[in-house]
Amino acid sequence: MKNKVEITLKVNGEEYELEIEQHRTLVEVLRETLGFTGTKKSCNEGECGACTVIMDGKPVASCLVLAVECQGKEIITIEGLAQGESLHPLQVQFVRKGGIQCGFCTPGMIMSAKALLDKNPKPTALDVRKAISGNLCRCTGYQQIVDAVLSAAETMDK
Repeated sequence: MKNKVEITLKVNGEEYELEIEQHRTLVEVLRETLGFTGTKKSCNEGECGACTVIMDGKPVASCLVLAVECQGKEIITIEGLAQGESLHPLQVQFVRKGGIQCGFCTPGMIMSAKALLDKNPKPTALDVRKAISGNLCRCTGYQQIVDAVLSAAETMDK
């Protein structure tokens, strides 16, 4: 029985041809095979949000998705947000507003926020709280994160 399959993944606009075991999750392939270590692997049950990436415009827990299911889909990781040396406005505001402390939840939190801003460029604080409700943070108390997302929305609106 063949344990490996050949797949093509499109991550951050680049295509990668891979030979992987069929049972590997997207978070495992992103981190261990492709080197996108910004996506964090934590609970492995889809409960914490640390592994959140954007797939076809929607935030997904990459620990719950098999990599073989991702062919033909557009995947964006935290590494795909910066443009060269310029950070994405969400990244800038997370730093400025203190929305980043230990940093473990931050990539997933930013990806959930980006998916929100892509659909709703002028969110309310409640919209932000709903969008990040699947992302757990033990350091910030969430208010700085909400402030960062709202500030990013303002800067992106200009």
